[in-house]
This record gives sequence, structure tokens and C-alpha cells, in this order.
Amino acid sequence: MTTYTHIRPPEGEKIAVRDGAIVTPDNPIIGFIEGDGTGPDIWRASQPVFDAAVKHCYGDARRIAWMEVYAGEKANQVCGSYFPEETLDAVREYGVAIKGPLTTPVGGGFRSLNVSLRRELDLYACVRPVRHFPGVPSPVRAPEKINMIIFRENTEDVYAGFELKAGTPDAIKLREFCEREFGWKIRPDSGLGLKPISETGSKRLIRAAIRYALRHGRKSVTFVHKGNIQKYTEGAFRRWGYELVREEFADAAVSWDDCDGEPGDKLLVKDTIADIFLQQILTRPLEFDVVATMNLNGDYASDALAAQVGGIGIAPGANINYDTGIAIFEATHGTAPKYANKDKVNPSSVLLSGVMMFEYLGWTEVAEAVTGALTRTYASKVVTYDFARLMDGATKVKCSEFGRAVIDNL
Repeated sequence: MTTYTHIRPPEGEKIAVRDGAIVTPDNPIIGFIEGDGTGPDIWRASQPVFDAAVKHCYGDARRIAWMEVYAGEKANQVCGSYFPEETLDAVREYGVAIKGPLTTPVGGGFRSLNVSLRRELDLYACVRPVRHFPGVPSPVRAPEKINMIIFRENTEDVYAGFELKAGTPDAIKLREFCEREFGWKIRPDSGLGLKPISETGSKRLIRAAIRYALRHGRKSVTFVHKGNIQKYTEGAFRRWGYELVREEFADAAVSWDDCDGEPGDKLLVKDTIADIFLQQILTRPLEFDVVATMNLNGDYASDALAAQVGGIGIAPGANINYDTGIAIFEATHGTAPKYANKDKVNPSSVLLSGVMMFEYLGWTEVAEAVTGALTRTYASKVVTYDFARLMDGATKVKCSEFGRAVIDNL
């Protein structure tokens, strides 16, 4: 067991991985990061819901042993670093954590802490389910038609961070090398970045998406790419995906080209261009089920879909390495610092990320209980300000009051 300076492991047991499966004890130790800005507000509203749901389902037979780990502004105050090494050590040792939003400066300062967590722990799959809850206000006419799972590659693409600032000696050196070796004409005042897309990274992400689709009885997996323009990066993602289907899943899945669009009882694997996809999730959402895509496309697409079912404020997410079993579940929205400590914002993103966490742990009864309680709470129109301003006859409540309403609806 690792010795920690600031983290205090509670009494409980570690989650294990055996033969590729998660083995959850009755008292698992799970790390939590409150987050920055509104993070403490939404965590204070959400943790009691999780504990109440576990007790509702299992009585005293099971409980979560919560362990606070640090990242962001609180980490800097407590540990003297925004990104303490012991946080990484703790997540590696205990395997599962849940977090609120973390501050990321724009255009300078330190690198994104969210991206750093994903890269350092090799959490290669960002999983974002998108569905509509009855009664939640939406800008589209039929949000109930949207029920998709986005698998976004989490470690490569332009998010890899291989960038050089315009005008720096390194940028000049790279620009001159590209012109000399490849004949590429790049303006001298350009910032430069690399977009790595590997066969390894692509196939493991697509493999996870296909396995998820097969395990959950989904109908299709769609690769979303811009391979018509970026032929050797995003186009390669598409090609490697179809290779994987033929090499590893021929008994259970079939590509579009190999079945003329009629997969029979097999999982259909197909692809679409990214810009067309962003149109068709509005006009033909029923055609998409599980989606596998690269980092930047996945960022845009998951946020666009979230807007159709109620907004980023209720969008859950998970960052998972299916090989090691390490997983971090997270609120996908920003820190909203102007609302910090006002007990105002919607905690649904963390609550629904908790639903994903319980599903991952195999505690499906708890996941279903929280989902059902949220559904009943939305339907009763007891909501935070973001939904209340869009609903007729709503009862506007504080963040903490919304959490208590969910508990009442278990």
C-alpha cells in the first residue's frame, strides 16, 4: 500500500480487476475530486444521493468508502501543486474515482488538468451517453429520439499537446524542416501542431466501442471522421476500424460494405463524415446508436448532442482504460466560477456520471435507482434555475435542494 502525504485512505477494500472484469467488494474505496468553481456545490449535493441510493438498494450490506483526492485549486492549497503526483498514485492504486469540473486556463497558463489526468493514466476511452429525460426542456422537437453512446479517443489527435507557439525558435525550426523535407509551404507567422492518430490508439478505442455495443445489445457502431480530407489520420481511423471488425469480430459484427446494409443478426458497423453527422443527429438521430470517433470530433459531437437533450449541465462522462480497469467519472461541464458557493447550479452531470460509475462497478440496482429518481424529479418540475427558466409551472430549487428531492424520489 502506498503511503500518502495528504490523502487519507478510509477503511474499505480496493476494487480489483480479474480476467478483464471489475470485481467490486461490498465496501469499495472510491476516490473523489470535488473540483473547482461550482464543483464543491455539486459534489455536496450528489454524494448524499449516492449514499442514500446504495442504502436504498442494499441496506447496510454495502457502502462506499469515500476517499478525497486532490486536483485543481484545492490541490494547490492543500498540496502546493495543481496536479499532485500522489493523486495519480491513488487513482492507480484504487482504480475508480469521480470528479467535478477543473479549471483550465485559455491561451496560456498550465495545461488542462482533465487532459493531463487522461494522458497520465492512459484513460483512452471517453464515454459519453446521451439520452433525453421526459420533462427536461430541449431546443429540438423530438429529443426522445436521441439515445447514443459516444466513444471518443482520449489520448491522441490535436489534444496530444504537440504544439509550438508562432515565432519561437522551435516553431521556425519545424516550419523550415517541413519545407525542406516535404515541400510544405507554411506561413512564417504560424503556430504549429501535430495530429497523431495511431493504429494502436484507434483500434483499442474502436474495440471498446464494439464490445460495449455487443454487450448491451445495441444495433450499430458508427465511425465519425473527416477522412475525405485528412486521409492519413482520420481516414486511417476509419480503415483500421473496418480491419478490426474483420480481424476480431467477424462472428458478431459486419461492416456496411460487406453486407450491403443488411447485417442480419450481426452488429452493423458503418461510418459517416463528421460534418454530415452533425447535420444528421438533428435530422435523422434514430440512425445512430454507438459512435466511435477521435478526440476533437468527439468533443464537438458530444457537446452538440448534449445541447439537444437539455444541455451540457446534465451531460455525464467517463474516462476509462478497459485494459487496466482504471476509470474516472466526471461532470463534463465547466467550473462556472461566477456561481461558485452559491448553491445554485444543476448537479445532474455528476449524478448521471455516478450512474455510469455504478454500472461500471456492477451495482446496476443503484444505477437504476438514481436514474429513476432523477426521472421522477424532472417530471415533477422540481428543478434548478437553468431548467426552471425554460419550464412552465416549475419549482425552482437550490442545488442542495435538488439533491434532497432526488433522494425523496428514490
